[in-house]
Amino acid sequence: MRLVHVLIPNGRLESVLDELDDEGIDYAVSEEVGRGEYEAQVSFPLPTSAVEPVLTRLRNVGLEEDGYTIVVTAETVVSKRFAEVKKQYTDLSLSRAELVSRAEDMAPPLSTFVVMTIVSAVVATTGLLSNSAAVIIGAMIIAPVMGPAISASVGSVLYEPKLFRRGVGLQVFGVLLAIASGLVFSLLVKETLLVPPGFNPIEVPQVQERLTPNILSLVLAVGAGVAAVFSLTRGVSSVLVGAMIAVALVPPAATVGIGIAWNAPLAIIEAGTLLLVNILAVNLVALSLLWLSGYRPVAEDQTGYARKRTLQLLAVITFALLALGIILVGVSLLSVADAEFKENLNDEIADVLSQQQYQNVRLVEVHIDVSPVQGLLFSEEPEVTILVDSPGGIPPSGLAEEIRMVIKEEQGYDVTVVIEAVDASLPSDDEATITERVAPLGLPPVSHLQAV
Repeated sequence: MRLVHVLIPNGRLESVLDELDDEGIDYAVSEEVGRGEYEAQVSFPLPTSAVEPVLTRLRNVGLEEDGYTIVVTAETVVSKRFAEVKKQYTDLSLSRAELVSRAEDMAPPLSTFVVMTIVSAVVATTGLLSNSAAVIIGAMIIAPVMGPAISASVGSVLYEPKLFRRGVGLQVFGVLLAIASGLVFSLLVKETLLVPPGFNPIEVPQVQERLTPNILSLVLAVGAGVAAVFSLTRGVSSVLVGAMIAVALVPPAATVGIGIAWNAPLAIIEAGTLLLVNILAVNLVALSLLWLSGYRPVAEDQTGYARKRTLQLLAVITFALLALGIILVGVSLLSVADAEFKENLNDEIADVLSQQQYQNVRLVEVHIDVSPVQGLLFSEEPEVTILVDSPGGIPPSGLAEEIRMVIKEEQGYDVTVVIEAVDASLPSDDEATITERVAPLGLPPVSHLQAV
C-alpha cells in the first residue's frame, strides 16, 4: 500500500477531486499556503499497482508531471472504500516513479561501490584458492552488483539517460575492479608463499567450476535476471537476489584474476567467457522483462526514443550472446575433448604397464603439463609427465616411446612423454629421480639423474 501526497495547481482542485471520487478513492485536502501557484495538497491511499494509473489520470486533468509528488509506504489503511479500490488493482507492480527511485537507491555511491567490490573480490578469491564454498557465498552477500545492472535497464526502458549511463559505467568499472582485485591478491598470495610451492589453482575444484562454462551456465544468469526484475518491480527484499547475481559475476571475475596471476591463458579465456555471458544475460533478461511489463517513460514523446534505445540494446546484447555462445559451445567441446584425453590416458598407461616386462613398475602419478587442447590453442608442445616406482629408480627402457606411440595410435595426439622414475624402497636420503624424455619427433630418449 502507498500513501500519495500531491500539490494541486491553482484552478485544478475540483477536477482532481472528481477523478478521485470516480475511482472511489478516499482523500484528505489541506490548504497550501507556502507556494502561491498551488491551492491545495491532497493525500490519498492507494494499492501499490494503482499508483501509476491513478497519477496518469490526475495528470490528464491538470496535475503537473514534474510537480510535487510524494509516494510513501503505508502500513495500514482502515477504510471500506479502500477495500473496494484494492479489489480493482490486483497487480503488485511499482509505479514508474518508485521504480526509478528504487533503481537509484540500489546503485550505491562510488566510494561505497569501490570498497565493497574490492572486499567481495578479495574474499571470493580467498574462497576459490582455499576451495571454500562458504567463503565464496560470504563474498556474494556483500557484492554490490545488482544495482548497476538494474539501473542500466530501468534507465533505458524509462528513458532516464543519467541513470542508464551510471548503471553501464558501474558495471564496466565493477567488473574491471573485481578482476584487478583478484589479480593483485592472487599475486600477493603467490609471491609471499601463502600457498605451498608448486600450488596450481587450476586444479582446485571451486576454480574448476568456473573453468567449464557451457550452455547451462546461462540458466544461472537468466534466473538471476528474472529474480532481479521481480524483486525490483514488486518492491520486495533484494539482498538474496543481489547475492544470486553476484554468484554469476564475482567468482568468474576473481577466477580471471587468478588465471592472470598464474599465467593460465586457457583459464582466462574460459572464466572470461563465462563472465561476459553472465553479464550480458542478466542485462538482456532485465531489459526484456521491464519492457514487456509495460513500463514506459512518463512523457509520451520520449516513448519512441526509449523504444529505439531498448531495441538497439537488445539487438546488440543478443548478437554478442550469440557470438559468445559459439565460443561457449567451442569451449565446452574442447573441455570434453580434454577430459576424454585425460581419462583415456590413464587407461592407456595402465594397459602398457600391465605387460609382463613392466611387472615391477608401479604407476605413481600422471601429470598433464600441456594438454593437446592447450597445445592447439596456444601453439605449445603437448607434454605428459608420468611418475613411476621402478627398481633402482631407473625408467624401463623404451617405456616412454611405447606410451607415446600408444597415445598416438589410440587418440591421434603426438605428445612429448616424460618418464620420471623413483625407487620407493630406497631410504629417502638416497632416493633419486631419473627422467627419460621422448619427444614427438622421435628423437633418441634423453635421460638424466636428478637428486631429490
